[in-house]
Amino acid sequence: MRLPNHIGIIPDGNRRWAVGQGLHKQDGYDRGISPGLELYRACRDLGIREMSFYGFTADNAKRPIAQRRAFTSACVKAVEVLSREDAALLVLGNAGSASFPPELLPYTTRHVFGDGRMNINFLVNYSLEWDLGMKKGAIGPALRTAGLPRVDLIIRWGGRRRLSGFLPIQSAYADFYVVDDYWPDFRTEHLMDALRWYAKQDVTLGG
Repeated sequence: MRLPNHIGIIPDGNRRWAVGQGLHKQDGYDRGISPGLELYRACRDLGIREMSFYGFTADNAKRPIAQRRAFTSACVKAVEVLSREDAALLVLGNAGSASFPPELLPYTTRHVFGDGRMNINFLVNYSLEWDLGMKKGAIGPALRTAGLPRVDLIIRWGGRRRLSGFLPIQSAYADFYVVDDYWPDFRTEHLMDALRWYAKQDVTLGG
């Protein structure tokens, strides 16, 4: 089976899952940590070289404070969990903003743990404006995520069919696979279905 080199992950549906369970919206974020670890291990064992996870966007900072605290805490926990695996971790996002968790500042340069067999990029307080270095409408001299390779496959949980600003430059030719189940209900079958689907796509890159 032809595998993608770089997979983008949009783990959506945490709040809707929580409401469906009779919980507060913010209670869904913490339930997404275990699925993330399970997904990482499955991709590692398959030989996937690189993954980029969407933590939260700069626009998510507009949500109620209880939700902001919950998804920020979940991102910190997720990075801490992955730091105990075989991974080369990098956190990307506006670290100069008050919305960026200070616990993740050390990871804004890539840290290798274990044998570092997979690159994991974690988008935290990310926006295209930050990526482009935009100030007062002017674009900066270089893309801040220029070191990330092209995304081959994006998998989004939660049924929504949009990028929501996820690495738009690297994702220009990515194949997009949508899982209707919410992220906390992740199953390995979701990944395998996405990979089987991807293997059947005609990747021309516009040619």
